[in-house]
Formats: sequence, C-alpha cells, structure tokens
Amino acid sequence: MKASHNSINRRQFLGQASCAAVGTTSLLSTLTNMLLTNSAVAQNAAGFTDYRAMICLFLPGGNDSFNLLVPTGAAYSEYAQVRADLALPQASLLPISPLNTASRPLALHPGATGLQTLFTQQKLAFLANVGSLVRPTTLGDFNTGNSLPYGIFSHSDQQEQWQSSIPDVRSGVGWAGRAADLLESANISSNVSMNISISGNNLFQVGNQIVPYTVNASGASALNGYAGTGGYDPIRHSAIDNQLAQEYKNMLDKTYARMKRNSLDAYQQFTEATANPLPADNLGNGPLGSQLRQVAKIIAGRNTLGVKRQIFYVQWGGWDFHDNVVDNMAAMIPVVSDAVKAFYDLTVAMGVQNNVTLFSASEFGRSLTSNAKGSDHAWGGNQFMVGGAVNGQKIYGTYPDLFQNNSLDTGRGRLIPTTSVDQMAAELAIWMGVSKSDLPLVLPNISRFYNISGSANPLGFMA
Repeated sequence: MKASHNSINRRQFLGQASCAAVGTTSLLSTLTNMLLTNSAVAQNAAGFTDYRAMICLFLPGGNDSFNLLVPTGAAYSEYAQVRADLALPQASLLPISPLNTASRPLALHPGATGLQTLFTQQKLAFLANVGSLVRPTTLGDFNTGNSLPYGIFSHSDQQEQWQSSIPDVRSGVGWAGRAADLLESANISSNVSMNISISGNNLFQVGNQIVPYTVNASGASALNGYAGTGGYDPIRHSAIDNQLAQEYKNMLDKTYARMKRNSLDAYQQFTEATANPLPADNLGNGPLGSQLRQVAKIIAGRNTLGVKRQIFYVQWGGWDFHDNVVDNMAAMIPVVSDAVKAFYDLTVAMGVQNNVTLFSASEFGRSLTSNAKGSDHAWGGNQFMVGGAVNGQKIYGTYPDLFQNNSLDTGRGRLIPTTSVDQMAAELAIWMGVSKSDLPLVLPNISRFYNISGSANPLGFMA
C-alpha cells in the first residue's frame, strides 16, 4: 500500500533530507551517527558556563608555508639549496625564539611581523608539517600506494579532506559540523546556528544535524522586502508574517513555512545582536579584515544570541603560486599577518582573548623545488594557532629536514606529513568541549593517531 504524504512526520522528513544531503554516506550510517550524537549532546554541552569560539582561517590554493616558517643556522643551507630561486635571503628573515625547539632555529617570512609579535607574546604557536593522513605514513607506503588519501595533490580533494578530516572516503559532513552536532545544545536559546560562515558554503561546518548560518562581511541578508521600512515594505513584511503563521496540512508546506519562519527569526536575532559598535581596530577594509571584523561583531553579540559555543569559517584565497612565489607571498603574507594580529588585538579590547582561538588551514603545502620561480602542489605544510588559550611561542609537531630526497620526500620536495589533521582537529575539539571519549564521533580515524584513553592531549597547543 502506498503511503500518503501525511504518513511521514516532520522529524522523519528532516532526518531523510539530512541523510540525502550527505552524498556518499549511507542512510543507515547517517541515522546511526544521529543517534550517537543525540546521546552525547547532554554530556558534552551541559554545564558550560563560559563562552568559546573557534575560527578557521582557510587559505585555499595551497600556501607555500615552508617560506613562512623557515630554518636558519646550519639547516638554512639545505633550505637554500633545495628552494633555489624560491629561497628567502637569511638576512631578511624575522627571528623567533621557540621555547621548545632550540636545537632547530627557525625564523619567519619578512612580511610576518604581526605573527612574529604574537609568537613572542606567547599568543601564537606553529604546527609543523601537518596534512591529511589516512594513518601514519612512510615513504615506503607512498611508493606502494598503501593507505593514501584519495586524490592526493588535488586542490578539491585535499580541501575536502582538511575540512572533513576523513581522507580515505568522500564525506558530505565536516569535522566542525560533527563537533557542533555534539555541542549545539549549549546554545539552546539561539535561533542562529552555532556554525557561522562569513565566506559562503563550506564542508567544514556541515553536520549531520547542524546547518551553517551563512552571512557576509556586511552581515546577514533578509528576504527581499522584509526588513525595509519604506514604500510597500511594511505591507510585504505583514503579508509574509501572515502567510507563515497559517496552519498547513501538507507536510512539505508546513516544513517550508517553519523553515522560512526560523530563517527570518534568525535574521532578526542576528541583526539585533550585531548592531552595537565595536572598539576601534586596525583590521582595515580589505576582504580578510572585513570578514574578521564581522566575526568580532558576532562574538560581541553572543549574549543577545544566547550562545556558549560558536565556530566560524573565514576564507581568503589566491595561494596557488605556480609562478612568482617570492613576489606573490611578499604581497599576501603581510595581509594575513597584519589581519590576524589586528583581530587578536580586537579580542583583547573586547575582553575575550582567552575565549577565542583562530587557526590557519590550507589544503596542502608546496613543492620545495622550484618550477620556473613557482612551486607545485605538495602535501605537508605549516599552520598556526592564535589566542589567549594557546600555549604559544612553541613549535608543535616535527619540523622536517628539507634537503632533497630525504625520508619524507615523495619527489621534488613534496613532504609526507608527520602530523595529521585529525590530531590538530582533536586538540581544538577538546578545547571547545568535546570529551575525549566522543572524539571518534567527530574524527572517525582519530584512534590511528591518538589514544583517547590517555591523559595527555593530542598535541598540547591548547591550555
């Protein structure tokens, strides 16, 4: 017998819609994940008395980060030899004094003065040679094709893997989305999603249950004619409210009206929460600074939004330098460095610096060898974490040897990562409030890199 439309209730419909949205993930697997996350929500989110926010600063294209964090001393000659015309002059590098790697002196790109200041203030740390891994991998594994990420060296594939933290199968769900599935009940009074993107759609924030709330650097966009006060807008506003207040018998009509009502309620709450001015800042009016200012406005409105936990996504692209690496990075690194420093200073002025952590991400590093003053797609790269809760002025992970044909070199200076995205994500997820026992719900492969039953944190860069 064919079921009528009304035989499926709203909860079932939304569950099926969510499952359909996750692409290759099976229906059964997704429903199982939903049950697991539902059972863990109360344990994770209950009792939060503080506020915490995490910001992913994604640099798509593949940041050439071995020209951001550069070896000095005896190792500089190896760097200069392999990088050839991509090598930065040693005299131009900005000195840093890591508290935990005195045996391997390092320095920063000459345009990274803001990052240098934050590092010296112990508010910034670097994670060396991190990338997407199926499991700890050797050069022998690479040469035999054993347990490698799919689409290795591919922009789209490795962006997906960084954001899902599942490099062995395709996923329609991101690790921040899975974390938010566990934590969002801490924001019970909010109409606005825990996950907010300032840079459009992304996999990172999509959960089994959580749908990201997307705004732009200027704020949220209302339904045309709904938010205005002139002309016919008040009439349109009233008509829309009346339409959405109707009782609909058809399940799809009812669901659509409810979702539209929720969207409008979220817009109104968001707009009210972000209406107040911020302290003066040095973020400027460029694309990256404007996005980070919008993040700060949302954080400032956290009490109006009724939130305890938030995850933000900010993106600034253009890092695929197949030529003119040195000149291009000389223009772009200062933009990132200055914006990150200005954003941290703004959190200090707001009194939330210990509650906000920003981290960088990029789908891969670049080849160490030069390709006509450019570099090619590679694998492992260096990332940074910033905030008052960061155990700063340290280099985490293992900074690799850079000489050609070393034990991590898959060819042309494309280095196998020595730290996985899973480990980095686990450290951040724990700080946000995910229990160690629930880490496999967020990072299904974490047991390949970290013992969740142990007392130590995955990497230790968060206080």
